[in-house]
Amino acid sequence: MDEYAVDLELDRAHSARMYDWFLGGTTNFPADREAAAAALTAFPVILTTARVNRAFMHRSVRLLAGAGLDQFLDIGTGIPTSPNLHEVAQSARPAARVVYADHDPIVLAHARALLHSSPQGRTAYVQAEARDPAALLAAPDLRATLDLSRPVALSLNALLHFVPDDEEAYGLVAALKSALAPGSTLAISHVTPEFDPAGIARLTQAYESSGTPGKARTREEIARFFTGWDLLDPGLVPSHAWRPEAADRTTAAESACYAAVARKPAP
Repeated sequence: MDEYAVDLELDRAHSARMYDWFLGGTTNFPADREAAAAALTAFPVILTTARVNRAFMHRSVRLLAGAGLDQFLDIGTGIPTSPNLHEVAQSARPAARVVYADHDPIVLAHARALLHSSPQGRTAYVQAEARDPAALLAAPDLRATLDLSRPVALSLNALLHFVPDDEEAYGLVAALKSALAPGSTLAISHVTPEFDPAGIARLTQAYESSGTPGKARTREEIARFFTGWDLLDPGLVPSHAWRPEAADRTTAAESACYAAVARKPAP
């Protein structure tokens, strides 16, 4: 029991639980709330940034499920906040199969408790590091849920800015892309310094002070993650501007992220 408690690291802030706090959730702990409050002080629009990023996930999944994709892999899942990815996907495609992957055992515990599939579909949960894509893709629960010989919609939303080493970040994305079948898609949202350099510098420092290093990347640097795949319209844009479904007064500085979806072409 003591060993399990140590693994949870409740005395240390975790980005997923901080994000939960930004979205108004309650699955967070004093260390998370303290770090999140510091991030809010450093970057006062971060609550809007989180909301807009979540809305991008909803729109992209709705589009892809509506277009026929029925397999989804969400890496860096975060604490469940309804509507969750599988709820959006299965509302359009009830038989959709979804795998959630995260390295935080608390995230996965809540996912297992709260994220229930439609009767026709399936959800599975994998505790794995995004930094080890081979192990993640080999996980038995993933293999039992997804058929990697068929197209998969891969979501890496608000994840890669927590992988500050460029070689590692581009390498893990390349490994994931190479494992997926033609017709698969890749959705990414990523913090950028371009709209508010000083604010993002303060935010990055706040995260680093709480033990979570990160790197905001430029549009050109984020575009490299999609190399070799075909961007869907409107391309790589501020997250609030990716196929908005209603009038949105969010500014690029509040969005603070670029976002895009791309499709793997046939060989």
